[in-house]
Amino acid sequence: MAQQKRYIPIAREGAPFIWVVVGLTLLAWLSGWERVAGFLFLLTVFVVAFFRDPDRKIKAGSHDLLSPADGRVLMVEPVEDPPYLKGQWQKISIFMSVFNAHINRIPINGTVRQIRYKTGRFLMGFSEKASWENEHNAVLIEDSTGRQVMMVQVAGLIARRIICRLTEGTSVEVGSRMGMIRFGSRVDVYCSPQTEILVVPGDRVKAGLNVLARMPQNRSSKGAKA
Repeated sequence: MAQQKRYIPIAREGAPFIWVVVGLTLLAWLSGWERVAGFLFLLTVFVVAFFRDPDRKIKAGSHDLLSPADGRVLMVEPVEDPPYLKGQWQKISIFMSVFNAHINRIPINGTVRQIRYKTGRFLMGFSEKASWENEHNAVLIEDSTGRQVMMVQVAGLIARRIICRLTEGTSVEVGSRMGMIRFGSRVDVYCSPQTEILVVPGDRVKAGLNVLARMPQNRSSKGAKA
């Protein structure tokens, strides 16, 4: 019987950062710089914690829209004609601090219909202007019934790298890992007006575990811009 491969709960994107701080810590310790080594050790703990990638048991109903990020719900509001979409939508914003796990996950089963990346500014992640003025990456997913959800990875003041592992036209599974944003950021989720929102500003959520909303049984509004 083949031995099951052990899962390492650290995002591969964090490996270079972790090795650098570990190397500096060892160098400082071997050089006798105890205070510097102590500081670098604490920095190592922080970096490892930041890039943690916990394995999670995903349980989602056919109408559940799962949280794509760990963090705090900033706002829930109706919006009209947001970038890359047409018509009325509901927006849920989640702020990820540097203390949250930063792995982003797929909110619904479906097919990636569109990916739009745009360079931009680096305003504070909780700023209202950050959604579209900051560097961002928008991913539109459509399920088998035609219901659409768009999630937008938004870079923050410290974040300087958005990582998206998806490609257009591929099928995705709810709760699966799709990327991350390095060092503090936010994720915005757009769903149809008929969707029943289950969270309010201030709620704490975890990617792949908490249900943000329940989507309507019928096909929701759609209309992604080219």
